[in-house]
Amino acid sequence: MKSCSRRIYLNMCKNRKGLKILLIAVVIIALGFGCAELMRERESTTRPAVLPLREMTERLVMEPYLPGICRMCEGSGRISENGFFMKSLLSQYPGLLFAWENGSESVTESDYARIFLSEGSDEDHKGLPEEALDYGDDAMHLEKSLESAFLKENSSYLSAQEEAREQEEREAGAEGGPFVPVEEKSYRYQWEELSSYEALVKAFYAVDSTTVAGEELLRTDALLERDMRIQGSPDAPQILIYHTHSRESFADSVPGDENSGILGAGEYLATLLRERYGYHVIHNTDCYDQERDYAYSNSLPAIEAILEEYPSIEVVIDLHRDAMPEDRRLVTDIQGRPTAQFMFFNGLCRTKKGAIEQLENPYLADNLALSFQMQAACNEYYPGVARRIYLKAYRYNMHLCPKSLLIELGAQNNTEEEVHNACELLAHVLDLVFSGREPER
Repeated sequence: MKSCSRRIYLNMCKNRKGLKILLIAVVIIALGFGCAELMRERESTTRPAVLPLREMTERLVMEPYLPGICRMCEGSGRISENGFFMKSLLSQYPGLLFAWENGSESVTESDYARIFLSEGSDEDHKGLPEEALDYGDDAMHLEKSLESAFLKENSSYLSAQEEAREQEEREAGAEGGPFVPVEEKSYRYQWEELSSYEALVKAFYAVDSTTVAGEELLRTDALLERDMRIQGSPDAPQILIYHTHSRESFADSVPGDENSGILGAGEYLATLLRERYGYHVIHNTDCYDQERDYAYSNSLPAIEAILEEYPSIEVVIDLHRDAMPEDRRLVTDIQGRPTAQFMFFNGLCRTKKGAIEQLENPYLADNLALSFQMQAACNEYYPGVARRIYLKAYRYNMHLCPKSLLIELGAQNNTEEEVHNACELLAHVLDLVFSGREPER
């Protein structure tokens, strides 16, 4: 009896074991069919189902250190459709997370602040080494400007009056005296030599790795021919200077003092334009960067309101200062005076994949022409003071006015003296372009 019961028990155990094996097999087969079906569905799209380990590692490394490049998400197969991974990657960028979750069709211009939160600090993240912004020793306008200066100095055709005037300017510069606006160019571009897109970019631009320019945007003749003169009378406001990042300061700025830092530089530039060149200038000193990521979305409605109140304004200048490694200083010698170098900055509203639909700029051609004409005048009158024009993907509120400039004036390790010396010649070059004396036509 006992042996019979034992056999029954053993048979039941075997049956249970077999049932478990059967259930496991069914589950494995089901999973196999499910994975096969999922793979077939994924094959019909351009993106893989699972982000490969290598690419996921690249993204996790690039996100904190190269956010601009990572944000562009180039390559159709580089982003996972997996919600967990995408939310983890974009958790630090709520605007981008919003766009990803809602899809591009549901994103409108009113979502600007949420989509492009990072634009507020994006100028400081360059997709090129800093050296790419500097002109080399073999740069045409630097090399030939010295040659021209020597020829001019030794020319027997100079009048005695011109020689005396130049001697006075040299002596004033050597003593660190007052700035003397240069009346004659030390170098003249031969524009026919820069008629090709490649030659033009090489001579003037640094293009960030997040974007692409193209011949349709950068053509020498079109950039030169566009009229950037101020048309209105100084009886009404003509120029607006403001600061998206008003809290930016320099090496010896006084904290909390509006007469120092980028606000002080803006006021000094406004004063020069008013008193020396006769323009009607408004200087807006409001703070928009309590939270830096929201700076552009904060400043946008405020600047729109100012332009609505003063429709006579033709020029909008957003004055910033750059951020540099501490071992690099943006300074050069102009007339014996230490002078901060500066840079003109343009947003192209496009990545390498094409236009950013939510960032339209009807004045892009005007923006590019103005910075180009400014750069050319700087290089011809004051070689070495302007770094290459920097082109990046976003818009930076430059769609508000045809004559819009974003200027990076010096960096955090420049002194107030160097920055104010730069304002002297910057005001002169602004007047050259706005008065129509440059470019020569």
